[in-house]
Amino acid sequence: MAFVEQHGVVLASARGPVPSLAEAVAGEPIHGSWWAHDKGKAIFEALSIVADSADVRCFKLVDGKVTFVHRRLWPALVRMADELGAARMAEVRQEHTPSGKHENTITPYPSWVPADVKRAAARLTLDEARAALGASLATLATRKRMKK
Repeated sequence: MAFVEQHGVVLASARGPVPSLAEAVAGEPIHGSWWAHDKGKAIFEALSIVADSADVRCFKLVDGKVTFVHRRLWPALVRMADELGAARMAEVRQEHTPSGKHENTITPYPSWVPADVKRAAARLTLDEARAALGASLATLATRKRMKK
């Protein structure tokens, strides 16, 4: 959790413009599946803890990959919603069915946004939101605008 809180936005296991939680747990770049890594069980445990935390939301925010965002950045994320796009802002939650399967539950934007986060987002300027989220996500927003 400390890693996600520190960085604010992290990928679950993929490589990209923000840090990867799986690689942080592994302590090295992962080639191939993290399941096969020596620290695969520790990676699974870390991903599960983060995914179950009330202080973290999961999205397909960065290039369609599983991305965790810490609560401290939710207002900035909401402020940039128009630039990032509603599809990227849908919360993804993995649920375990009684049969043992894993299914994704999608909560569309803005249904997942708590009222206090909406109020905090309204107080931010776009420049403040971009600065809080960092250059990586500001670049994603710019790319989205250019595709319109």
